[in-house]
Amino acid sequence: MLCLILTGLLCACTWGDYYMANFDDLVPSIDSTMFRVTSRRVTDLSAGIPADCYMPDGTLLSEWQDDEPQSDRRRTSAVTGAGMIQSILDRVNGRSVVEISGIYESMAADGSPITLSGKVLMPADGKFDRYIVVSHYTIGSNKEAPSNAFPLEGMLCSMGYALICPDYIGYGITADKIHPYLVMNVTAINVVDMYVAVRKYFDAAGLHPKHDDIYLMGYSQGGATTMAVEYMIEEIYNLFVLDEPIKIRRVFAGGGPYDVKATYERFVTENVADYPVAVPLVLQGMIKGNDLDLDLKTMMQPWLCDKLDDWINSKLYTTAEINELLGTKITSYMLTETGMNVQSKEVSELFKAMVQNSIISYAWEPQAPVYIMHSMDDETVTYLNATNAKQRWANANIIYNFGHYGGHIKTCLRFILTVKTLLEQDRKEENTHYVN
Repeated sequence: MLCLILTGLLCACTWGDYYMANFDDLVPSIDSTMFRVTSRRVTDLSAGIPADCYMPDGTLLSEWQDDEPQSDRRRTSAVTGAGMIQSILDRVNGRSVVEISGIYESMAADGSPITLSGKVLMPADGKFDRYIVVSHYTIGSNKEAPSNAFPLEGMLCSMGYALICPDYIGYGITADKIHPYLVMNVTAINVVDMYVAVRKYFDAAGLHPKHDDIYLMGYSQGGATTMAVEYMIEEIYNLFVLDEPIKIRRVFAGGGPYDVKATYERFVTENVADYPVAVPLVLQGMIKGNDLDLDLKTMMQPWLCDKLDDWINSKLYTTAEINELLGTKITSYMLTETGMNVQSKEVSELFKAMVQNSIISYAWEPQAPVYIMHSMDDETVTYLNATNAKQRWANANIIYNFGHYGGHIKTCLRFILTVKTLLEQDRKEENTHYVN
């Protein structure tokens, strides 16, 4: 209890011209179901995105280069990655944001209670239109976790939104644990639990959004997770958990592995993984995260098994660095004959778990409006994920945007800029409707 009181006292302040609620009256009411602050900082965006901002391949935004071959550009968008980065820098509007890292309670993969971490970003004046719940893309090092870095999506905060960015199990405060990669249900629960905890915390502090519905957003791993979060809200939390339902205004999902089985099948049938770190991440995530009775050593080459803890589970290396350490994109160099054989009993068991963790296999149709973007040139998350999603959700209220937008990382930049444009249009339409 003393720890909770100290946490509350740490929050009771005003930083110069930056507004933050006075928590003096809130301290006695703080409980374990609320988000609890561990650190905070005010970030001035007038100089652009902060230095600790990572791209989906683990490269710092300031160091990332668009190395797409010229031959590929003939069939992709003429807009360069560098141009989109500059556009992002130009659009942060110079506003200051408050970054608040903290912890909350949720559920581990085995159903036991667990304390997780994440970050909230909000305009420094304390005024915001809505919450945007952001599910992050695949990361490797703990320094990339939202609670430890500036999320690339954080530029949207400057538009007047509060962003809620969970770390996921295996990062932040739980960096010593194995990340249950692409285990959709538990990750979705963790994301929703952070939203609920933050909402309680902000409500108790007298900080309320202008509107009570929310946006969901995510790219790559976060794209699939975002769709799972929508499912979890619409089918579980709103029906069985919460007294007051969560209202979703719109969902933005990009470049997501909605079909995990199809993603793994591509690895083994084409014997190539352009994003090689995904191979051990998927295999370990499915086996450990679903508690499968399978031995990693029968499916993963000995040299990779020996390096798994050092390279991946240590959380010391970014995905870009891990890909360099792996030194290969050839799947059969990373997997054994058993792991490569889709007819083996081991892979059959693996496929069952992958189907269970593929959001398109759920007996559910999205109810909220959804925007899904995917590049037909995506070398990391096969385009088949997008076409399978479109076929599965043919009758849902979904706008699909598929085109030749370049590789996975470049399309992430386009996705975030597109979300910004859609938010601007949404706000304009809302204001027009209100005036009329």
